[in-house]
Amino acid sequence: MNKFPFTLEKLPYAYDALEPVIDQQTMLLHHTKHHQTYVNNLNGVLEKNPELQNRTLADLLTHIDQLPLASQTAIRNNGGGVFNHNLFWQSMTKPHTSKPSEAFIALINQAFKSFDDFKLAFKQAALSQFGSGWAWLVKDQNNQLSIIATANQDTPLKLGLTPLLPLDVWEHAYYLKYQNRRAEYIDNWFQVVNWRAVEERFSK
Repeated sequence: MNKFPFTLEKLPYAYDALEPVIDQQTMLLHHTKHHQTYVNNLNGVLEKNPELQNRTLADLLTHIDQLPLASQTAIRNNGGGVFNHNLFWQSMTKPHTSKPSEAFIALINQAFKSFDDFKLAFKQAALSQFGSGWAWLVKDQNNQLSIIATANQDTPLKLGLTPLLPLDVWEHAYYLKYQNRRAEYIDNWFQVVNWRAVEERFSK
């Protein structure tokens, strides 16, 4: 559901589907523990704000500064956690089963010179995010592509940007398998990107 009460969305694949890039135990803990906690906490704060319960999650996050001041941080953190993870799960698929179309590669090349340059820039954004956060491929209102990083569970929505491809660089997303090797996690993660989902978001 996209409105209160929120529920934990089912994964579009089995917990072991992203092996060996992302291990089953990480996926299980990440989805059923971390993501579930964001859902529970978001519902908890919205229970205290019935006037917000009919608004979509995207609307709440886009207009976070207009929400009751006492609830802004909780909705920003937990609502962002729900939104970001929903998008993250949908952005992945079994390793080596998805490739960008020639048309989308042309858009990538236009924005970043080459697909390799895009991957390098995306990796750099993910590596340079201090502490916890996300790296994003986004588009603006003119359909121009760019890469940004956000801290904690912040989303691109408040910036007026459409999120196309998110990468979770919180340690719980990779530490069981990769420990402190964030760069290796990022490199391998490109093997499981669901480019069809990315392109569908771009086309909306």
